[in-house]
Amino acid sequence: MDVTRATGAIGADVRGLDLSQPLDDKAVRLVREALAKHLVLFFRDQQVLSVEQHKALVRRFGEPEIAPFQRDASDPELLLLDQTDPRGSQAANFHADNTFRPAPPMGAILQAQVVPDAGGDTCFASMYAAWDALSPRMQAYLEGLEAWHSLEQMAARLASHGLKTSLKMDEWPPVRHPVVAVHPETGRKLLNVNYNWTTQIADLPAAESRAILAFLYEHIKSPEFQVRLRWHPGDIAFWDNRAVQHYAVPDWSGRRVMQRIAIAGETPPIPA
Repeated sequence: MDVTRATGAIGADVRGLDLSQPLDDKAVRLVREALAKHLVLFFRDQQVLSVEQHKALVRRFGEPEIAPFQRDASDPELLLLDQTDPRGSQAANFHADNTFRPAPPMGAILQAQVVPDAGGDTCFASMYAAWDALSPRMQAYLEGLEAWHSLEQMAARLASHGLKTSLKMDEWPPVRHPVVAVHPETGRKLLNVNYNWTTQIADLPAAESRAILAFLYEHIKSPEFQVRLRWHPGDIAFWDNRAVQHYAVPDWSGRRVMQRIAIAGETPPIPA
């Protein structure tokens, strides 16, 4: 297995593994170590995975998570993004996945099956780097704060685009997560708010919360925190959802088919 760093802050290309075949324990250990170091891994020139192969790969790193929004509910763990028009996609915001859950996903494995001739890249941003770049005074202010994350907010945004959730709203009330979290494996501090799910910083006036969140969402967009993946058919990305936000660039036309399965989280975010 060969790992080549992609940028100064985040990302690495991994070669020498065939993810359509079962991974042995050594390969799983090496992938985990690379993920902890680089946060998102890109596996090029892979065979297109069947759903069962995809699930088998995910299960080497955790349990598949139920996808909260689906166009096809025949497989609750699979998110198949088969699109011909990227407009209105909520993936076109920097976000972490499903932070409305008390224990958000540990990560996700996404494969490109059909890609447009141009465009349709995905950007990934390190929340370690975003935290480290804040001034000491801003860091001191944010530590100890908590923010509300809500399923209802996203459900309302997506309803007009034909996406509905199979989850019952009354079973998923808003949850509070730390604004600054500590990664459970590396111990590093990271920013833990995102546009798609965070609704308000707890115990602050609404206007103050909006101003702080707006500043942080803009801050996260800084190119020096990012890596950008130009997809080719078969490419696979595996990212650590606890420390990475991603953005699907809506600049393409034609057809784009992506197959994703998230890896369930085991514990809530740890406050800094």
